[in-house]
Amino acid sequence: MEFLVAPASLPFTAAIVLVLIMGLVEGVAVYLGFGFSEWLNVFTPEGIDGAADAWLGWLHVGKAPLLVLLVILLTAFSIIGLTLNAVVHDLIGIYPTPFLSVPIAFVGALPVVRILGAAIAHLIPKDETSAVLLDTLVGHVAVVMNGTARVNYPAEAKVKNGQGQTFYVHVEPENEGKPLNTGDSVLLVKQISGTRFLAIANPRPDIL
Repeated sequence: MEFLVAPASLPFTAAIVLVLIMGLVEGVAVYLGFGFSEWLNVFTPEGIDGAADAWLGWLHVGKAPLLVLLVILLTAFSIIGLTLNAVVHDLIGIYPTPFLSVPIAFVGALPVVRILGAAIAHLIPKDETSAVLLDTLVGHVAVVMNGTARVNYPAEAKVKNGQGQTFYVHVEPENEGKPLNTGDSVLLVKQISGTRFLAIANPRPDIL
């Protein structure tokens, strides 16, 4: 118990307490007939281009419930931080300063969010994607989110339809010598199959 309330462990203990509070709030919300997690998804960022959009996409924000991603982040942050404190204390008899342990634990938690977030995203039915014909997205502008797209090597992109719904598709360049990079604004010109599209660099970024 002293280990959990030690000053060096307080950030990680607080994260565990926050996870418990979030679980309690979600349970009460469901009992009352509404979902706290659904309300929280309202705060999922939209319309962020470039590196920030790619970073959020890397963490699967918008593809997995935001509440679940936060729980994974806080839990992994706590486990990594407390483990780090325990190991350092056993080795040298003192706890590392939070100025060191907190950034290490946070950075270490991010890959955990990505891995588990990907698994959860695959389990969630893509209601928006199945609700419309994907070929109606041809002619819309998308933003490349992760990686570099080359011919036969698509990259993930985010696009909105005419109703403002967000879809995640895979794009590859129409021309072999013109790869599409993370953050590029591209125009979907042809549906290859399913969520896979041919794209070109947005010819009129000032308008579209």
